[in-house]
Amino acid sequence: MRIHAAALGVLAPLVAACATAGATFRSGVGDTFLEHPPYYAGARAVAGEETRIGHLPVAFQPGASQAPIFDPRDGSGSAVDALLGAMNAYLDSLGLSIRLVEGRRISAVSHTATTVPPDVRFGCAPDADLPGNECAERGDSALGRGYQTMQLSVGRPSQEWIDWMRDVHSATSTSHTLVITLEVGQYLIRQEGWRGTKVVELGTGHTARLPWLTSLETPVMVLQFTGALVGPDGKATRIGAEGFYAKRTPLLASGFGLQELLTDDDVRAAAALRREDLSGRPLAWRVALRQLATRLTAP
Repeated sequence: MRIHAAALGVLAPLVAACATAGATFRSGVGDTFLEHPPYYAGARAVAGEETRIGHLPVAFQPGASQAPIFDPRDGSGSAVDALLGAMNAYLDSLGLSIRLVEGRRISAVSHTATTVPPDVRFGCAPDADLPGNECAERGDSALGRGYQTMQLSVGRPSQEWIDWMRDVHSATSTSHTLVITLEVGQYLIRQEGWRGTKVVELGTGHTARLPWLTSLETPVMVLQFTGALVGPDGKATRIGAEGFYAKRTPLLASGFGLQELLTDDDVRAAAALRREDLSGRPLAWRVALRQLATRLTAP
């Protein structure tokens, strides 16, 4: 069943915005369709003196999976702004790479045509026959146990971005760039076990349970990290994604194909969310960021 619906208030229609970065052709890693996490593709980094990795500040990318007006605010003083500050401090502390550009507000993602960076995209596979990259029909059984995949891809950067990074690498004696963004993705809901438990697989070793009556037909909005390790030629060598917070849509709304928007309150809740399934109850976003950075940079 394909759903077309409009919404008001905090509910958004199930549509996605057009990608703002380059095409995936010759981007370094081909489009990959993954049924379950871990959500990664491409080759591991090659260890050695010639491989020295730097990273750009984590940036928020509005419009990654829907119209930007439906995404949380990311301006100065917003909940996203505060969260980015904590995320960048944590990424710096991991010691997996060195920061290439100073200043938290310098974005790794630009929407101008001349400075397009590599753009990793992850979420439900879009339907090429529908405008706005609406999620394709599930195509599985009524019980939700059939084969269904999520799409992981990366758009190639512009030549201007590649030239800029070449200068940055020369000045910092680095060879590769770790590019990580915070964004909103759309994840498929699954049904598992004889009880028909509704779940969303957020990332490596991380599954969130949803109310039993949640509609299987409507994807949920997820706050996620996407990232790429980019070589000196501007091509991605490895890409990946880790989600850490799922926005639950009320049953009545999801039944009509609507999704509840992520708000500033949701971002603050995501910033404080802890992994109760792990020792020490670490912050969920920290676990996801560490997982992504480690898997992208490890040889």
